[in-house]
Amino acid sequence: MAASVLGDVIEQARRRTFVGRRDELRSFGEALAGRSPRRVLFVHGPGGIGKTALLLEMVARARAAGRAPVLLDGREIDPTPEGFRRAAGGHGSLLLIDSYEYLSAIDGWLRREFVPGLPVDGLLVLAGREPPPAAWRVDPGWRQIVAVHRVDHLDDGDSADLLARAGVAEAALRQRLLTLGRGHPLTLALLADVADGGAVPESLAEVPDLVSVLLESLLRDAPSEAHMTGLATCARAWLTTEDLLRKTVGDDAPEVWGWLLRRPFVHCRPGGLTPHDLTREVLEAEFERRSPDRYRSLHRIIHDHAVAGIRSTTGLDRQWLAQQLAYLHRRSPLTDAYFTLRSQGTAAVVPARPEDHATLLALIERDEGRVSAALAEGWFADEPGQMNVVRTEDGVAGFTYGIYCPCGSPMEDRDPVVRAILDHVARTAPTRPGERVDIGRFWSGVREGQRDKYALLAGSVTSIITWCTEPIAWSFVVSVDPEHWGPFFGYLGFCPLVEVTVDGRLHVAYGMDWRRFPVEDWLELMSEREHQGGAGPPPESALRPPPLTREAFGDAVRHALQNLHRPDRLRACPLVGSRIGADTAQVRASVIAAIDRLAGTPKGDQLRAVLNRTFLRAAPSQEAAAEVLGLPFSTYRRHLARALDQVTELLWAVEIGTGEQELSTD
Repeated sequence: MAASVLGDVIEQARRRTFVGRRDELRSFGEALAGRSPRRVLFVHGPGGIGKTALLLEMVARARAAGRAPVLLDGREIDPTPEGFRRAAGGHGSLLLIDSYEYLSAIDGWLRREFVPGLPVDGLLVLAGREPPPAAWRVDPGWRQIVAVHRVDHLDDGDSADLLARAGVAEAALRQRLLTLGRGHPLTLALLADVADGGAVPESLAEVPDLVSVLLESLLRDAPSEAHMTGLATCARAWLTTEDLLRKTVGDDAPEVWGWLLRRPFVHCRPGGLTPHDLTREVLEAEFERRSPDRYRSLHRIIHDHAVAGIRSTTGLDRQWLAQQLAYLHRRSPLTDAYFTLRSQGTAAVVPARPEDHATLLALIERDEGRVSAALAEGWFADEPGQMNVVRTEDGVAGFTYGIYCPCGSPMEDRDPVVRAILDHVARTAPTRPGERVDIGRFWSGVREGQRDKYALLAGSVTSIITWCTEPIAWSFVVSVDPEHWGPFFGYLGFCPLVEVTVDGRLHVAYGMDWRRFPVEDWLELMSEREHQGGAGPPPESALRPPPLTREAFGDAVRHALQNLHRPDRLRACPLVGSRIGADTAQVRASVIAAIDRLAGTPKGDQLRAVLNRTFLRAAPSQEAAAEVLGLPFSTYRRHLARALDQVTELLWAVEIGTGEQELSTD
């Protein structure tokens, strides 16, 4: 139809770029034609999602059907009954109201008085950020005539169509903008405008003007600084819980939690709240730009909250926190995989069941061959407990299987990969009595083998929990796809240490000696790389000395005892730089704490007194110490030898990770 006024030209151009919203328009069309009993339609969704564009399309369709619609903006209406009636002007048979959240003060009046007075064939469309109050949805009378539609992000097909209609002709460019826009109509339109000028950003952070437009719609409702911090927490964390908010906003946590829960761009999922990915990226770009130091501090709070929770909880709570920690790695080589996983919702990593074994063996045979499948079958029979899976409604989607060695199974010798790993450990830094080697031996996903996103999820969650909670000397992860995984393990600081060919397939084992680079130091390194990226093993200067043998450790404990009051000599003690203490002060405190701990053992008070008089408040000689203690010298010597052995055992348990990591906090 030819345009008669400029408004017609504008409307035709607008309608040419409109895409999607089929369900909402179908509901409107049926109500308009009288084929549906619905007389009140609610459409709700976050800012920039296309609610206004949808109302304008409804207006155009109503006019084409011969009706006379009235479109009002809630921001321009006095929120009183009189103000609303003035704005409506007596034309209420087809009324569409945008920004309805601004009229919440008269929602009850509209429901009780205004809407019941409309003609039987009247139609009211209310569009806002919030879903309608419960009274519209639970009252039996209203439920018959009210339809509620959540306006969500466009799917990939509609997003590509929007970009094409906006003038982005090149398919590759559309795909790039589609990835950035993540189905958000306003963002896609703004990106198309940016691309029309010849500049195609790599990330939203590169287009601050675009981010500013989006932020205006996201942040305008935040009532306080605590709510802004809550938004920043929600943007940075994978799942935001009220417990986490207590760490970031303090006593305001319950109020901020409730406010976040009501945001249209925040979804409530098992375990917590999460924003849409585009919202997350926009908020992150703004908060990091606005206050980088504060945002870095917030990141650290989330990181530490996750680590502490992993170590203090069990079951599902622990693995949600492990996912939280994994998803902080925004700048790893596998960032896209984590984003995709998050957009698909939460997925639990759970222990495998015996009936899963046949499926897992089939995956191993598909990816690694029959020899590896036979080895896995042997391992499953001997050590079935270290197997976790991701289970979806379609069944097992991914899995991981690990081993702690030594385990006593003959498979340690029969499996050439495990044998090669243990030989490498024996040659370079042997395990000591009580120490274990953790080996992630088999892992895969149903769709893409070791590149599968569910294989990544199963492996990441299982490894994080193991590394943060189990006393282990070495960790290894075996991959048959080093081309894909090499950069990621480099990001983690793991080195390719063992290569073995099995059944014609190269197996690469990436490893870490935790005795030289303890988990606490590794978590510090990861916290930094979560911000800046990076790759490669820990710097040599950050490594602790090679681990002491059990015999050398005992000698070092005696050296420390003899020099507790000589810091210059204690500095040369081999315990300095071990798990016992990073410096002389920590070593001295740990040794004294171990002596004090003897009080809880049989005859411990007497043994403690012997060490006290020999080393802490030392008598001039051992003979003098025996005399002060009132002991025959031979008895004193027996007690001293026993006390030395017990203190050494207490410290050894700390050294190999089976005892309390810190004997003293002094």
